[in-house]
Amino acid sequence: MRITKEADIGTGAVLDATELGLIHALSRRELKAEEVYTFCVRLCDNEIDRDGERFPAETLGELARLFVGKSGMFDHQWSARGQTARIYRTELVRESGLTRAGDAYCYLKGYAYMLRSEKNRELIEEIEGGIKKEVSVSCAVERAVCSICGEEFRDREACAHVKGREYEGKLCWVDLVGATDAYEWSFVAVPAQPNAGVLKGFRQDARMEQLEREAALGRKYLEGLRFEVARLGGLARPELDSAVRKSIAGKLEEGELLALKRAYERVLEEKFPVKTQLTYDKAGQSGGAPDRAFLI
Repeated sequence: MRITKEADIGTGAVLDATELGLIHALSRRELKAEEVYTFCVRLCDNEIDRDGERFPAETLGELARLFVGKSGMFDHQWSARGQTARIYRTELVRESGLTRAGDAYCYLKGYAYMLRSEKNRELIEEIEGGIKKEVSVSCAVERAVCSICGEEFRDREACAHVKGREYEGKLCWVDLVGATDAYEWSFVAVPAQPNAGVLKGFRQDARMEQLEREAALGRKYLEGLRFEVARLGGLARPELDSAVRKSIAGKLEEGELLALKRAYERVLEEKFPVKTQLTYDKAGQSGGAPDRAFLI
């Protein structure tokens, strides 16, 4: 599941030897301090947003590692030409106060750098002048968990709760858990909310939805293949316990499963050769009495 959330920009860190060292881990050559411009990006926090969703602190910690090295661009246009900056380190910042969920407030802060070039001069001026303030981040999470029942929110058979409603005095929201990837962060034209200073939005990317459907079909195919291999194994090698056959099939990937399936099929062909339904001897071929039952 792909998530897009919007946040804002702040001033960068002092470019000392430590900061430059982190940048050099991403650059192909060592850059001088005067060649580099840095700024901070407020990526996402653990507050319940306007869509009734939030990143728990554990998910923010996972995203902290995933966002290092990710490029910044404009309006989520995935092209090398649109790449403008790169995050070289992140930090989970904890502040005083509680979220609406009742836990301590924290947010993910990204430190980004870009080259001080003629191409980037106007962008740097817009950042310094407060024109370019908002960014939107895209990432992937494994689950969207309902705060009321703890079930997968997208599974409407398991969870029938509605975000933003109260159930016996408890607010319903969705926790986005199990961060698996961070795609990019983009400069956007949407202003931040004046009260929170962070504007969030949700987008389910059509491409990601298609990939998820294809992945589900792949898992279903692999599950069926493992079942068939275990079934054939029972016929070809009945001395093997059923649990052992299932355990073996469960550890194999597609290529290995197909090879084992062919091997079992060859064994079964030898044990149970295919016979023709009707056989004829020479007498039958000459039109003898045994064939008269088949004459019309």
